[in-house]
Amino acid sequence: MTQVTIDQAMKRAVQDHEAGRLADAERIYREVLAREPNHPDALHLLGMILIQGNRSDLAIEPIRRAIAVNPAMPHYHNSLGNALSDTGLIDESIAEYRQAIQLKADYAEAYNNLGISLRAKGLFDEAAAAYRQALIIEPNYAKAHNNLGNALRDKRLLDDADAEYRLALRIDPNFAEAHRNLGGILQQRGKWQEAMESLRKAVALEPGNATLRWSYSRILLLLGHWKEGWAQFDARLKAPMFHLDRGFRQPQWDGSDPSGKTILLHAEGGHGDALTFIRFVPQVAQRGAKLILECQPGLVPLFEGMSGLNRVIPRGQPLPAFDWQIPLQSLPHVFGVTPENVPDKVPYLSAPPDRVSHWAARLAGETKLRVGLMWSGAKHTGWDNRTRSVDVFAPLAEVPGVKFFSLQKGDESREPPPQGMDWADVSAELNDFADTAALVQNLDLVISVDTSVAHLAGALAKPVWVLIPFQPDFRWLLDRTDTPWYPTMRLFRQPTQTGWQTPVEQMAQALSSLATMSGSRHDGHEPG
Repeated sequence: MTQVTIDQAMKRAVQDHEAGRLADAERIYREVLAREPNHPDALHLLGMILIQGNRSDLAIEPIRRAIAVNPAMPHYHNSLGNALSDTGLIDESIAEYRQAIQLKADYAEAYNNLGISLRAKGLFDEAAAAYRQALIIEPNYAKAHNNLGNALRDKRLLDDADAEYRLALRIDPNFAEAHRNLGGILQQRGKWQEAMESLRKAVALEPGNATLRWSYSRILLLLGHWKEGWAQFDARLKAPMFHLDRGFRQPQWDGSDPSGKTILLHAEGGHGDALTFIRFVPQVAQRGAKLILECQPGLVPLFEGMSGLNRVIPRGQPLPAFDWQIPLQSLPHVFGVTPENVPDKVPYLSAPPDRVSHWAARLAGETKLRVGLMWSGAKHTGWDNRTRSVDVFAPLAEVPGVKFFSLQKGDESREPPPQGMDWADVSAELNDFADTAALVQNLDLVISVDTSVAHLAGALAKPVWVLIPFQPDFRWLLDRTDTPWYPTMRLFRQPTQTGWQTPVEQMAQALSSLATMSGSRHDGHEPG
């Protein structure tokens, strides 16, 4: 450093920075700061390097020092806002973006970033206003159009959001994030083929983006392109948002001969995912491996009775030695599963016999049609329309000859039944999935939203009717009332994005016919 001046060093560092040689640039910025600790540009640019390297928490301190030396620089405040936002300090980031705007009224980037932080706080109207201000300053700002689309989507203004994403892509046709977001909007609007094409373009532009590839895999699977879909589906394991990388030193099983080896099967995602994909255990066991399963604690008593498993371990407990590992949801790719060859032999699960006998005795005197009811699944996002109130099922209360049994757990289990519904709340007695399975095996029918109990009933070969959202999970495909996953399942689909009246009325009519048939049998007469 003694051979060059600080200005010369900074010029070289900026050249390295702009060329993407971040490690070299960071080294020089630090060398400059060793000579001049309060050099504002070196402090600020070091902070930007740290932000680019996903070290935003470390960027806050040098950028604050830069601002202390030169508080009138709007881009310092903007960069500090970025670091604070990345670190989750949203209120502080908003203050910094506003300070940048106060210093420079036509700072489009700061308005755009302010919108991002406001949206993160759920202030969608204020976020949209910030994005629009950025676009007044810079009409061809593709990122601001894309982000305005996000805020409009949050407000459920899907047509307006669609238009903003398309404007972003008109300005920058290679904007992968806008292609992805447009694909998401098209899915929400039921334009599945267009959505697939948008996501295909996004993946082509950013093939290393695991989150994009996962989104693409789901639309492929939904449309029945399972060979390509399963091949892309493992991208979820590398997607940062899911934190699914377990750091195993053992390789993921790829279908190679596992004879004499031990394979760890591990459940990821929700209970419904584990209940769906546990069906592949017999196929793995046939290959001659010793199988260990790690799963959610509530599923252990149910899965312990499954043939082919040598040991079942609750998630979070120490794992024994094993040679291979694979998530349950990766097994369809290994076995080349298509809609035509899904292993659909049911039941592939059964409840412990003593628990089944317990519920058989409890329900022995019940002469009405026994129907289990589940009305709410796990809440994930504001768009997760699987979650709903028991009142949605009020038309079922008008069907005579039916006794409903609440299978609902959690806070929603406290909801009172619809008026006139013959109801038994036994949810307090259902301590794990083995308890629920034992009750379900003693019912005539299960009615459920798309959640774990629906998969449980299907796995037990129990007749089960499921309300399917307009934007369905990939497992349910499109336009079908049946499913290759569960022979005893019937799907009742939401015809539009909002409203459940049509499928619930269809369900009530079907239930009335079933109750009539059941009543005839109880009276000693077969229906004609």
